[in-house]
Amino acid sequence: MSEGLGLRPWMTAPETAAVFDALEAEGGTGCARFVGGCVRNVLVGRPIDDIDIATTLTPDRVVKALKAAGLGAVPTGIEHGTVTAVSSRKPHEITTLRRDVTTDGRRATVAFTDDWAEDAQRRDFTLNALYADRDGTLFDPTGQGVADARAGRIVFVGMPEQRLGEDHLRNLRFFRFLAWFGKGAPDANALAACAALKDNIESLSAERVSKEMLKLLAADDPREAVRLMAETGVLGVILQVPLNLARFDALIGIETDQLFETDPVLRLAAFLPDDQTAARRFAERLRLSNADRDRLQAALSQTPVLKSWMSPREIRREIYRADLPTFRDRAKLAWAASPRSATTVQWRGLIALAEGWVVPTFPLTGDDVIKAGTAKGPLVGQVLREVEDWWIDHDFLDDPMSAIEKLKAVVQGLAY
Repeated sequence: MSEGLGLRPWMTAPETAAVFDALEAEGGTGCARFVGGCVRNVLVGRPIDDIDIATTLTPDRVVKALKAAGLGAVPTGIEHGTVTAVSSRKPHEITTLRRDVTTDGRRATVAFTDDWAEDAQRRDFTLNALYADRDGTLFDPTGQGVADARAGRIVFVGMPEQRLGEDHLRNLRFFRFLAWFGKGAPDANALAACAALKDNIESLSAERVSKEMLKLLAADDPREAVRLMAETGVLGVILQVPLNLARFDALIGIETDQLFETDPVLRLAAFLPDDQTAARRFAERLRLSNADRDRLQAALSQTPVLKSWMSPREIRREIYRADLPTFRDRAKLAWAASPRSATTVQWRGLIALAEGWVVPTFPLTGDDVIKAGTAKGPLVGQVLREVEDWWIDHDFLDDPMSAIEKLKAVVQGLAY
């Protein structure tokens, strides 16, 4: 036991208090504590995203306690001791204290315990093996968690090799936590273990790997963590493509300098070669969502080549041919690959112009083509595309009558 966190609004919120009241009605005072990220984030001054609770109650008693209090109980991972309490429509993940019985690096068989120190010993990093009572009293069973959290040290609980052997995903988690919370020189023993056991990552499901990778890339500045991933060979095992680290580094520099939003999917694209076929294969191998797959593929198109000195007319044409998000992605990647000092103002102006343009709607439809004398069938689309190309070449002429006159001329030409 050590210092206290103090009472925070999220700790005393009615929906959270209702969960603790329910658990303590079943197991007595002190049977439940805040754990992990919410405790750590208070110590490092980060916002609280999720509220996780650890308890000495077994899962069946947790469910019983929640239902008795009229709260929702969702068995999200009950075989591993996890039940999600729903209080005033807000989720609180509750996990019974546990220890690993067997594990193959992908899945574990656990036994439940009422020993807080034993539960702490199976957690990944010391800064995550922290607990706090509902009154803010802090518990640090490893004796290092508080100091490591404040110093930005990402240190495995116990032997790194053992922790990595229990769950191969911890290799990626080490670098993710380094990106989000790390300060100073990384733990040498942890780096060596990650490098030695990197090939075990291949046994993990693609979904787990991609989810963890995108979380890592969502950090404000993950460049140092990614550099270490590359040096240890971990990044190569994950991506399995030629890596464009220079473009990745430059993209994050641009995002930081220009106050662009953090964009993990575009950062992922920056690593990859400009090859749409390879991008699609990569996305499918990592089981990315269809939306992310399509975005990567569009962003990594080799044509048309975007330049910082494109004219407003050229910019409008490319936005219309693709769409604004794709144009913006490709512009940022092209910017990251260019000599930034010479073209920053041009690239920033290009993106600002693109974002300020309202894409017009082509004024004609297939019905207009038919009314002009074209028989129904494939020719309608052909005529429409020809007139649309003319409209684009004339910089989206805001004159519907001119478009109609052009349509008549095209249809007339087909008659000869």
